[in-house]
Amino acid sequence: MIGNNSNDRTVVLNDVTKIYKSNEHQTAGVKNINLSINKGELVLILGPSGSGKTTLLTLIAGLIKPSSGTVIVFDKNIEEYSKRDIQKLRASKIGFVFQNFLLIDSLSVIENVMLVQKFIKSDRSSIYNKSLNLLRQFGIEYLAKKSPKNLSQGEKQRAALARAIANDAELILADEPTASLESKQGFEIINLLHRFAKQENRCVIVVSHDLRLKEFADRIIWLENGMIC
Repeated sequence: MIGNNSNDRTVVLNDVTKIYKSNEHQTAGVKNINLSINKGELVLILGPSGSGKTTLLTLIAGLIKPSSGTVIVFDKNIEEYSKRDIQKLRASKIGFVFQNFLLIDSLSVIENVMLVQKFIKSDRSSIYNKSLNLLRQFGIEYLAKKSPKNLSQGEKQRAALARAIANDAELILADEPTASLESKQGFEIINLLHRFAKQENRCVIVVSHDLRLKEFADRIIWLENGMIC
């Protein structure tokens, strides 16, 4: 069961607004967002294109700063992290699953998974074995030596998911993780993310416009015009 204890909270947003400025125009990406997201749950952020979903995700990742309000990640205001510390945070505690996978074709699948573990103080053989075990869990161990360019869309997404959790990430941020996949493949991926949240007690935040994913979520946040409805 997910508790309400503050120790369970991975992400907290307090009255967060993000304003984008262009010449004389101002556009609100998100407005007055109040949200708390806990360990052990998969939160699905839904909304139409332009509703502020990606802005919200990038704020949580510390890739952009709020215009007002506070974004607290792992009990610390994201703006209090130094540039070096926020980079270390993203490398060691946050995993990313991208719509377009962003795998490196010049590396093998297993090398892609190993790459994110460079900050782990462990020998190469241990990192290799851990990466191979992750590929095994996602049913693509046999693709370890292949280049990502030779994989199907579903296989690429599984490889990307293995990479996202390879650093034992406590927070997974997934931006439209099923958009490039057929329905069956998409459901498999979101189910894997949900299982990871439950079995590993990790916080998983999924941004999507796909209403079919609702059944896999512990909680649904609906965004429209930058606000929670």
